[in-house]
Amino acid sequence: MDKVCLNSEPVADEEGESNGMIEAHNPVAPAVGMEFESYEDVYYFYNWYAKEQGFGVRVTNTWYRKSKERYRAKLSCSSAGFKKRSEANRPRPETRTGCPAMIKFRLMDTKRWRIIEVELDHNHLINPTSGKFYKSHKQIAVGTKRTFQLDAAGAEQVHKIRMFRTVIIDAEDDASLDVDDGKSQMSLYPHQLKLKKGDAEAILNFLSHQQLADPDFFYVVDVNERGCLRNLFWADAKSRVAYTYFSDVVAIDTACLTGEYQVPLVLFLGINHHKQSILFGCGLLAGDTVESYTWLFRAWLTCILGRPPQIIVTDQCGILQTVVADVFPRSTHCLCLFNIMQKIPEKLAACIEYEAINAALNRAVYSSLRAEEFESTWEDMMKRNEIRGNKWLQSLYEDRKRWAPVYLKEIFLAGMFPIQPRDDVSFFFYGYLNEQTSLKEFLEKYVQALQTKRQLEALADLDSKSSSFVPKSRSYFVLQVSKLYTNEILRMFEREVEGMFSCFSSRQINIDGPVITYIVQEQVAVEENQRDARDYEVCYNEAEMEVLCNCGLFNFRGYLCRHALFILSQNGIKEIPAQFILSRWRKDMKRSNVCDHSCSGIDISNPVHRYDHLYRQIVKVVEEGKKSHDHYRTAVQALENILSKLHLVNIEDSNIMYKY
Repeated sequence: MDKVCLNSEPVADEEGESNGMIEAHNPVAPAVGMEFESYEDVYYFYNWYAKEQGFGVRVTNTWYRKSKERYRAKLSCSSAGFKKRSEANRPRPETRTGCPAMIKFRLMDTKRWRIIEVELDHNHLINPTSGKFYKSHKQIAVGTKRTFQLDAAGAEQVHKIRMFRTVIIDAEDDASLDVDDGKSQMSLYPHQLKLKKGDAEAILNFLSHQQLADPDFFYVVDVNERGCLRNLFWADAKSRVAYTYFSDVVAIDTACLTGEYQVPLVLFLGINHHKQSILFGCGLLAGDTVESYTWLFRAWLTCILGRPPQIIVTDQCGILQTVVADVFPRSTHCLCLFNIMQKIPEKLAACIEYEAINAALNRAVYSSLRAEEFESTWEDMMKRNEIRGNKWLQSLYEDRKRWAPVYLKEIFLAGMFPIQPRDDVSFFFYGYLNEQTSLKEFLEKYVQALQTKRQLEALADLDSKSSSFVPKSRSYFVLQVSKLYTNEILRMFEREVEGMFSCFSSRQINIDGPVITYIVQEQVAVEENQRDARDYEVCYNEAEMEVLCNCGLFNFRGYLCRHALFILSQNGIKEIPAQFILSRWRKDMKRSNVCDHSCSGIDISNPVHRYDHLYRQIVKVVEEGKKSHDHYRTAVQALENILSKLHLVNIEDSNIMYKY
């Protein structure tokens, strides 16, 4: 199982009565790179894992420094090793098997404990349903209780939980991040979520209901040193599945956290095949700090099984840049151009020549085809308006290769990056969340908001597959992709085909083997009611059927530009080469709503592995069976046939132990 969560059911105390305590189940298997706040947290996590798998735990080795500080330890299965031989007349029978299952962990420079070695396989049968009691599990039943202080206003909503602090997996095993060690008031009393009356119950109800409705719902809770709720992350199954299809570019929206919102929400967003925003996960953070962002990003990395996106887009923020580089070192980090351009009035309105500066900045950003043009326009703007001392502009220039389109043409951005002033970016929860919305109210609207978004996607799927959209153009390029693209992408592509008519001439300027370079001239709008001729450079390789334009539209939006189409048409090419028709825009994309947990890596000799894998497969049957009455009847009949065959296997296999 691959979710980190709290079980919402009350736990019975030793007398058998419910004590209102929430028991933390830790179904995630130990993995190299997991980090914990303390030695006790590691032991508690592994002990819980052992209890759910059906084995006990022993501390087999502990290493100490001269200062008597622990810095390394090894926890093993209680069946590890062998007992010493006894000289007694009636020695006790040997119960150990020399089991190799264990974890090793050590204290890092960050004062966190990291798992450095893991062995999950046992050499004996383990069974979580056997009911066998191990000594180590007694510590779970009695101790390790922490106060989970969800809000200061309502003492009646204070609950106790038993859980490990944080499970995190680095993108790279040896990744680390230095955090300021200053003994400030903030470090003595770490941040916690500022919740109002009713928010605590709303969080608990939301998480428990989601988990009951969705077997693949994933969430992680982080508490501070005093046991107060600090950070929270969650993602449902459909969000997790969507990531497997559209994980190329991810935007991390922190507007609610840094703005005046009551809900400190962070969103992980992508773009689907209809160019609609889709959700990959949500987080609630106590503050925009290195520690909080690091925790959240690592929690999300765990949720997506350690597979980071190729491109990450965030707001311009020094903390975010530091944390993204640490947690996602292999991802390319871009800054959101839309947010940067939205800040111009706020940052520069006080300048005397504001209108001139704004116009020059827009020219540099949206009209530069080469880096030299951008640099020249920027330098001229700074010199003419005497604004070299503006710190915001200085920081923008230093980060220019992360946000200026002219520097990002080699990066595939899937339409998530605005390259024209008219390109807009809408808030994912628009209409459901604003500055006045409380956390309780948002959680109540959350499911409705996602349902609405997903209904729109389903309608777009239906609309695209029914071929109800009739293209205006009869171009052979449009006719070709009308059978492939979704309607929204087809509409956008059709505008490029129409734009071919504004390309009025081309000429060869270079031939390098099979590659011919053309200059394509286009009439472009420069001001209201004014147009000017603009030169675009297009490279064409007939042998490889490759075409590349320096406007960069293919990487920015995922389909060919008018200039490349113009050159293909001029060379007698009537079909777009297959490599330029991306599968992420196709309307025949076959998608599942169930997390795909393949059987690779499954140890069929392990009953826990068998149970988990079969459970996942049955969930898929349920998803298919609920689609219609015929699907339901087929599923029920198939399950009855399976059970009949299994009963025959039971009769033939005398080694099976029955439990009724």
